[in-house]
Amino acid sequence: MSEVCIEVALNGPWTRRVQTTMPQSPEEIVADAIACANAGASVVHFHAYDVSTGEQTTDLDLVTKIIRDIKSEVDVVLYPAIRYMSNAEAIAEDAGPRRYAHLDTMAARGIAEWLIVDPGSTNLVSYRDIEQERKGLVDINTPSAIRHGLNVAATHKLHPGFAIYEPGYLRLAAGMCRQMPNVPNAMYRFMFSEQLTFGFRPREYALQAYLDLLAEEAPGAAWMVAGLGVDIRHLIPMTARLGGHVRVGIEDCPLGTTHSNLELVQEAKSLIEAQGARVATTAQIRKDMATRAKQPS
Repeated sequence: MSEVCIEVALNGPWTRRVQTTMPQSPEEIVADAIACANAGASVVHFHAYDVSTGEQTTDLDLVTKIIRDIKSEVDVVLYPAIRYMSNAEAIAEDAGPRRYAHLDTMAARGIAEWLIVDPGSTNLVSYRDIEQERKGLVDINTPSAIRHGLNVAATHKLHPGFAIYEPGYLRLAAGMCRQMPNVPNAMYRFMFSEQLTFGFRPREYALQAYLDLLAEEAPGAAWMVAGLGVDIRHLIPMTARLGGHVRVGIEDCPLGTTHSNLELVQEAKSLIEAQGARVATTAQIRKDMATRAKQPS
């Protein structure tokens, strides 16, 4: 019987102008994380917000307090957002150190367990952007910044969570890991979308294509279905049958969702158990990530 990890992405970069139901204040993030962990989520991802401006922040003290407040109530894997950068800032030579500065410090203090690494760059453009002739944006992650994130992971024994927006992301991530054997086992998170135009729509053929590529590039690696502007619930049965993991949450939901994070976790648990699988505990996902066989270098 497979053990399926549920990760919940509580809020994301959208702000309440886009996702009105997302937790934003530190107290709301903590409460949501605790409720979702008690409902079956073993991994929690969040973005911290400056309550005075309503915008994202990677302020070290604030992020640390959120994590400690959650950990005081539940045992769950927690990882915060990396620093957002765009345009010239994202391609500067110091982009990597600046993106990961807070996580580097947190890991040195024994607070962090996982960290985000986005192994590529892509246009994040919605169909509405196209219709209204808006610019959209480019999510830029240079090879040197990616390598810096992996060096942080190797130094502090953190598991990277690779956001795989396109097949090339997977190939680059696996190639770098082969050359950096000290990087702990990674989670390959396949990103689907309906509302945005990157990558695949959430289809079973698309999931199978990613799995075939993963088997070539990083055999035996852990994987997860997720996305942005998407409902991936119909992929959960296939994922549970094939031994993958599941991410749900307001960050990933279609924009304008009325769902709560707790509802999404509860439904994911029901869909997993309907396949005869079990929802993984925090201890189980930690053990699984630590003991998976390394791909050959």
